[in-house]
Amino acid sequence: MENTTDVNLDALFLGPKSENEDFFLKNLTKMFNQHSQWRKNFHPEDGDVILNDTISSQDFINTQNKTENILEELSSKLRSNMMPWHSMRYIGHMNTDTLMPSLLGYFAAMLYNGNNCAYEGAPATTILEGEVGEDFCTLMGINPQTGWGHISADGTTANLEALWYARNLKSIPLALKEVSPELVSGKSEWELLNMSVDEILDLLEKNPKKLDKIKSNSARAVSSIIPKLGKLLVPQTKHYSWLKAADILGIGSDNLIEVPVDNHFRMDITALENIINNCIKNQVPILGLVGVVGSTEEGAVDYIDKIVALKDKFSKQGINFYFHVDAAFGAYARSIFLDENFNFIKESDLKEKFKEHNIFQNPDDVDWPSSSIYNAFKSMDKADSITIDPHKMGYVPYAAGGICIKDKRMKDCISYFANYVFEKGMDIPVLLGAFTLEGSKAGASAAAVWAAHKVLPLNITGYGKLIGSSIEGAHNIYNRIESQKTFEVRGKNLVVHALVNPDFNMVDFAFNIEGNTDLKLMNELNHRFYEEASFCTKLFTNDFITSHTVFDYVDYGDSLVNFVNKFNISKDEWDKVHQVSVLRATAMNPFFADRETFNTYNEKISEAIVNDLKLVLSDLDIK
Repeated sequence: MENTTDVNLDALFLGPKSENEDFFLKNLTKMFNQHSQWRKNFHPEDGDVILNDTISSQDFINTQNKTENILEELSSKLRSNMMPWHSMRYIGHMNTDTLMPSLLGYFAAMLYNGNNCAYEGAPATTILEGEVGEDFCTLMGINPQTGWGHISADGTTANLEALWYARNLKSIPLALKEVSPELVSGKSEWELLNMSVDEILDLLEKNPKKLDKIKSNSARAVSSIIPKLGKLLVPQTKHYSWLKAADILGIGSDNLIEVPVDNHFRMDITALENIINNCIKNQVPILGLVGVVGSTEEGAVDYIDKIVALKDKFSKQGINFYFHVDAAFGAYARSIFLDENFNFIKESDLKEKFKEHNIFQNPDDVDWPSSSIYNAFKSMDKADSITIDPHKMGYVPYAAGGICIKDKRMKDCISYFANYVFEKGMDIPVLLGAFTLEGSKAGASAAAVWAAHKVLPLNITGYGKLIGSSIEGAHNIYNRIESQKTFEVRGKNLVVHALVNPDFNMVDFAFNIEGNTDLKLMNELNHRFYEEASFCTKLFTNDFITSHTVFDYVDYGDSLVNFVNKFNISKDEWDKVHQVSVLRATAMNPFFADRETFNTYNEKISEAIVNDLKLVLSDLDIK
């Protein structure tokens, strides 16, 4: 019997060729008409303000004509210069077609222009954001009653907020020593700086009347405390937002320690343990630790379960620190592991559940997930906070980042109350602005995410199917690259290899001329290919568009040696150049999961690749 609870992905996107144009237009018009009637229904006895005499005046007509002309000019600029994210020929940055429910939800709420900073500024959309926050918690395996989440401007803002939590929490024991010394009596400064998040929050809960005084003696008010708080540990695959956050919050980028990654670009757990032991040896506290689920360059998924186990091991030794998972890219993928009741599916049952819900159209071709990836996603609920970006794998329009925290008591460590907007103890359904980095917050973003979540549940029946299609598309690309091996161009064989079997839906790859052992030439070849297959040139005549990145020894150490060895580039040659240029394809487009569609476009893209390589070889004057 057909499972009628599962969604049909084809019904959710406008489509590469606007196949669902009629449905979209019908509902777009409906949303506007209902908004227009809403305006009329508020005190219908009030008369019109813009009168016929004004409407018929020449300057009114001229102004509207000018507006139409400007809008036409704007449309022309957008159509001429924006990237064709929707096309099957685009496999580049983290962007693709967005969900119609979210687009229509955004449009509808945009007309009401709610500001989710305060309930009175957006009664409807603040409630929607509260529900989205609960969704974030459920997705991450956090109890919505004890956890908390909200929409942020983006992942960078969410990461900044996470470090804000970590900094303020780490300093609370030092503040308690000044304000309520009886609560921490007998503890040395080292012990105070190694208290767990739970211990700190329990102490705060015992002293609610002195909360403001405690905060005024913490790092938020006393900058001299910050140098005592220790190091922030991040993987080499970190997003650059962590450098920004350390800068803004006064931590300083010199207090970031980059943990080496292995050959699969996941945080090296042995190296992490050595770094922590070295900090302990030198009596340097650990401010916090960041694991990544879906790195921006490789889509790598860190060993979150092993990080949690290591964290627990040190906790038994009296060494504690804040733990954040930066899953801006990968968080929504956790939905594929949640059953219809939002329970985490047993690994032994996963393939059968995938089959039941048709997650992969050709499951024999998708070797995913590995046990390490499964365990990483399963352990995300152990983090103190998690970054989640709906505007990435949530397929929601910008701007919609997000964050959730395991213990909502943490909110008190960063709260600020402005009397003209909100005050303590207000009896309102949702209070957001006092506990977020942003002031003004677009209600339209909350509506967009809420609508998407309602149409696609955050489990295997909804988002799981969408995530599965993306992953299958990535594996189709990876399998084709690895089976292709070479392209014959102008009498030469161009070798192609993928960086690694993808942890998620990102496939990095590179070309080299067969027999070439010069890494500089290989890098030049790939950079020139990117210039041909990017937004830089012939945008609307380009038959294939992808993105590009450079892996450097400074950021990645020798983790790229295995990759360059695939092209017969020696370790000695790597040591001379210490960087490799690669192409980066984010396979978000769910339509690549369909084998017939994939094969059709693969032929077109392969032809485009050969044509671009011909131009590159000609430009490099390679005979």
